[in-house]
Amino acid sequence: MLKNPEQTKNEIVAWIRAYFEENGPGCKAVIGISGGKDSSVAAALCAEALGKDRVVGVLMPNGVQADISDSRLLVESIGIPYMELNIGPAFEAMKEMLSSSPSMQALSGIEGITRDTGINLPPRLRMTTLYAVGQMLPGGARVVNTCNMSEDYVGYSTKYGDAAGDFSPLSGLMVHEVLQVGACLGLPESLVRKAPSDGLSGMTDEDKLGFTYAELDHYILTGECENEEHRKKIDRLHRINMHKLRPIPRYMPAEEADKRDIANW
Repeated sequence: MLKNPEQTKNEIVAWIRAYFEENGPGCKAVIGISGGKDSSVAAALCAEALGKDRVVGVLMPNGVQADISDSRLLVESIGIPYMELNIGPAFEAMKEMLSSSPSMQALSGIEGITRDTGINLPPRLRMTTLYAVGQMLPGGARVVNTCNMSEDYVGYSTKYGDAAGDFSPLSGLMVHEVLQVGACLGLPESLVRKAPSDGLSGMTDEDKLGFTYAELDHYILTGECENEEHRKKIDRLHRINMHKLRPIPRYMPAEEADKRDIANW
């Protein structure tokens, strides 16, 4: 547990301001709004750091979204400008393109698209949308990554989907700590405590993971997990998903390595 959630909240606000001073003075922050805890807390932090007029919320239902009212409640509660862009037509077009390609079927050995492809396409379309919106706004924008440490630890995100972004205010906080900061921000309890889900599988995130965020946070903090099967699963997910957090590996000619210190660019 955070000893002083209010102090942590203020430190994140200061960090966001410093990021924009260096990487986009005067530009806006663009954030995808799901109506859950992470987008709620991240949006509120950005609004406090930059001012409400410099934070643009983007609601992106995929066709009909049953809980879209939660997203609208959030932007109205914070008081930030927002737009609603439905990714449904783009999603259907992508499915049709992949499903109708004979060469795709020949190489994959399947008809249509896989379940995982159907789950990961929307987050990637949403991130594409956020960057398009950012480029169209006067003065430009930076896209907010809303992942938290707990999700990152087990790779519960879509690579180049919700795992992308320009800056990440919550990636140093575990789920229970995000909830603490959310309480300091005075956000609607129904949003901060909303059970997270991908909106497609019909399951909560915890149901899909097979363990609770409370178990995961405790394990990250202490290395202790009472359920041995859960511990093995957490370790496996952490190991196989590290590629989502590491920079893209790049080849460097050995004889030129000392002349090409890209890390210091």
